[in-house]
Amino acid sequence: MIVDCAHYQDGRRQHQGPMELGRAAELCLENEGFVWLGLFEPDPTELADVQERFGLHDLAVEDAQSFHLRPKIERYEDGGIFFAVFRTARYVEDREEVEVGEVSVFISRRFVITVRQGSASELHGARLRLEDRPELLKQGTGAALWAILDTIVDGYAPVIQGLERDVEEVEATVFRGAVAPTERIYLLRREATDFYRAVHPLLGPLEALERGAYLEVSNELSQFFRDVNDHLKLVNEEIVALRDVLATVLQANMAVISNQQTEISVRQNETMKQLTLVATIFLPLSFITGFFGMNFGWLIGHITAFWVFAVYGLGSLALSTAGIYLWFRRGGHIGST
Repeated sequence: MIVDCAHYQDGRRQHQGPMELGRAAELCLENEGFVWLGLFEPDPTELADVQERFGLHDLAVEDAQSFHLRPKIERYEDGGIFFAVFRTARYVEDREEVEVGEVSVFISRRFVITVRQGSASELHGARLRLEDRPELLKQGTGAALWAILDTIVDGYAPVIQGLERDVEEVEATVFRGAVAPTERIYLLRREATDFYRAVHPLLGPLEALERGAYLEVSNELSQFFRDVNDHLKLVNEEIVALRDVLATVLQANMAVISNQQTEISVRQNETMKQLTLVATIFLPLSFITGFFGMNFGWLIGHITAFWVFAVYGLGSLALSTAGIYLWFRRGGHIGST
């Protein structure tokens, strides 16, 4: 879908509203200035039409239809066209997740074509910002590329802030001695890693743009690229730090879980010890009471007086209890400090 298509000359937009695709292609051959065509998730037929009109390379068009590409800038000899891939990101507060998108850029001296994938790839603000700076807009397609990069890199800052809040939450939970959900820490680690893969590979191409390795840029425009590069380096440092913190938090959380499991095991062992002591005490007592409870002749004939019952019955119970107590005390199971 074509979002916007405009012709810029002398630092000004030459018309209101998007122009027809065929007319935009003609202007690239006839007039000065450049055309900026913005596409959002175009279907293959629409992209093939753009390729035919603007002479785009087959491999670049194929990459523009893919997703999760590594950020890069490549040069194709056909017509001096450059192809760039940038990863975009935004933090979704409701889900506490990082949503990623992608922007593919075809750029030459006469046109800039952006192909956006994903809802996190909004570039309308970049176009408006550049249109408000006619002196910068006069510098051509390099200025448009700066506006795109500046918007993308500025969008990284809220992502860092959102991830930092999430990391601080799980960090506070773990270092209070409580167990944080391991799945939550793992998902944060994966989001930080995906974000790092969007940010870090862009460092090299941005430095090359600042030096004018891909496009001829003026000293003034080079300073703008340098500013974007500085912001990107800061984001890269922060995401590396967050990954390190998450690795430490994950290890600490596993230690907390292990400690709690050890405490549970100790309590279970103590309970089993107490139950074993009780069972051991009652084992001989149960045997004695069971033995004297049997109604065979000799027992009935000889236990006829209370003192006999006290000696054989109650005495054996008391003696066995005392013996077990002394055995446990000597073994340190009871009475130890």
